[in-house]
Amino acid sequence: MRRRTALALMAGLALGGGLLARSRADGPRHAVPASKDGNLVVGLCDGVTSAEVPGVKEGGTPSRAQAQEVSDRLMAEWRRKNPQARWDDGPVEVAQVPKAPPPQPGGAVTPGQAGAQGATPGGAGGMPSGPQGATQEGHTYGAFSERDEAIWKAATDRFVAEGDKIFHSAEQLGGTIAVSCDMCHPNAANTHPETYPKYQVQFGRVALLRDMINWCIENPVRGRPLPDDDRKLKAIEAYILAQRKGVALEYGKH
Repeated sequence: MRRRTALALMAGLALGGGLLARSRADGPRHAVPASKDGNLVVGLCDGVTSAEVPGVKEGGTPSRAQAQEVSDRLMAEWRRKNPQARWDDGPVEVAQVPKAPPPQPGGAVTPGQAGAQGATPGGAGGMPSGPQGATQEGHTYGAFSERDEAIWKAATDRFVAEGDKIFHSAEQLGGTIAVSCDMCHPNAANTHPETYPKYQVQFGRVALLRDMINWCIENPVRGRPLPDDDRKLKAIEAYILAQRKGVALEYGKH
């Protein structure tokens, strides 16, 4: 009797653990209505608005032009239903990565080349091996010169540019219906990273920016959500934040 009870308890724990692991991996889903003609239906990131792609059956992949067209219709419908909502679609200055200079004779590494590699010459983990300029005694950051800061900026700009490419590519996002983030959010327009964390009705809880990125990847883009430590997720987040440089933080605002 004791053995049966123990086995049942172990089975229950295993099942419960599996369900817990699955619930953590799977985010909330946007249930889009089925098309009476069997066409592909695309949902907007608000979790409510949807539109179908004429001539493309469910399971098929539209062209980029078709994906952009349905994205435009979705945004037009969202704006019609939410005339009072603020939408920042003005021009933004997209971060640019400075081109690294050609290699120096003798194999020396320039700051630009080191920045493109995400590291400082001679250092481990992107840190310099020693003071690169005049130091301020007693200050940790006094050992870092303008040259070091330029190297680090180049590495950051390169990471932002990586996120830019992913944001504009359905393939790199892992999407299955040719939709990419920029189709509704050109240059990360109206993503408002400065307002996170905030309560999101799609989740029924407080969400971080990366939660919303994954929601969009899993629903409008129809891809698989990315783990928190995934380089792609971090790069997308860096790109979105870079587009709002200088905007004051205002967490919780809708």
